[in-house]
Amino acid sequence: MDASEFRRRGKEMVDYVADYLEGIEGRPVYPNVEPGYLRPLIPTEAPQEPEAFEDVINDLEKIIMPGVTHWHSPYFFAYFPTASSYPSLLADMLCGAVGCIGFSWAASPACTELETVMMDWLGKMLQLPEEFLAGKDGEGGGVIQGSASEATLVALLAARTKVTRRLQAASPELTQAAIMEKLVAYFSDQVVATLGTTSCCSFDNLLEVGPICKKEDMWLHIDAAYAGSAFICPEFRHLLNGVEFADSFNFNPHKWLLVNFDCSAMWVKKRTDLTGAFKLDPVYLKHSHQDSGLITDYRHWQIPLGRRFRSLKLWFVFRMYGVKGLQAHIRKHVQLAHKFESLVRQDSRFEICAEVTLGLVCFRLKGSNQLNEALLQRINNAKKIHLVPCHLRDKFVLRFAICSRMVESAHVQFAWEHIRELGEDVLRAEKK
Repeated sequence: MDASEFRRRGKEMVDYVADYLEGIEGRPVYPNVEPGYLRPLIPTEAPQEPEAFEDVINDLEKIIMPGVTHWHSPYFFAYFPTASSYPSLLADMLCGAVGCIGFSWAASPACTELETVMMDWLGKMLQLPEEFLAGKDGEGGGVIQGSASEATLVALLAARTKVTRRLQAASPELTQAAIMEKLVAYFSDQVVATLGTTSCCSFDNLLEVGPICKKEDMWLHIDAAYAGSAFICPEFRHLLNGVEFADSFNFNPHKWLLVNFDCSAMWVKKRTDLTGAFKLDPVYLKHSHQDSGLITDYRHWQIPLGRRFRSLKLWFVFRMYGVKGLQAHIRKHVQLAHKFESLVRQDSRFEICAEVTLGLVCFRLKGSNQLNEALLQRINNAKKIHLVPCHLRDKFVLRFAICSRMVESAHVQFAWEHIRELGEDVLRAEKK
């Protein structure tokens, strides 16, 4: 494929993507395939000779799409949102084209510097304390990780290194092994200090946890993977009160802020806490500016060595939506969640199982876990909408998350009517 064909095929692919997203409502939200469906449909070995682009696209619809769960469907209400927008997709295309591997400032100065500035932009949108921002002379700063899980591991490893070195300095006779076997990490059944848990979008009380961590000189990491996006709205910012006690904070713009995967935003108060744990300086990665104090080498802030130009997605989305556009997106989803909550409350056979704060509603039929398991099975077997469950205090609960950028009130109404009808079927079956 030369540049000329790339221009033609690229335009065709953009049309395909736009057609896919515009018509996604007409596709079954959940695939009707069994495990192993794909292997018999493709050759056992790669082709020896080049194949036509048309053949690849034709097979995409025949082989791949039947096995896709359509996360951007307005009938997808499972897990949490996975963000997407046209500006972000265009930025990702550019990221792939530029193809720089930004492990150091010298490897591509713009890749590093734009990330630093974008993380400051985002931190200010959240009204993070100044200590978390890089600014011109700050000790903290932000970095884009791949996922919240990755950010949590990075924070854990940084905390372990920091406390180990502190104890060794105080008691040189202690070996690293002796220290390591005494270290303890504290967490709840929802993992670390969490704002917006996966199961039910509950919030830890940072104003209680934070002072204890400060008094005991413990590293506090806060995970707001889903809920963090909402903190750009003034009416939800109070949910972040207490972040000033944290050593590190993370949330995923790729969940709810219209930036497609992967883009997990992490901030630390002291960048040396990360670089102290991950610093790697083989001679082939060194450059003339690395000790100037003027630049950041992000390979010292993460587990992988290589990294993509992910800040382009933030730059495109922030500029083309503006803060007000992003706030409107969050508010719309929260309003739709409350609409679904009100529909559930109008039916005395159902109950709401947790406070609805953002875009997640936890609900169930009043009755046994088996009853609700049967309801969920019927919902997902019908494949008109897609839900996943959770357990809350030993109760089997259905989660209804507002996910798609394209979801509207009519989709929520349709989903509730569908759930209600299947609920009636389950209750009738139980009485027989």
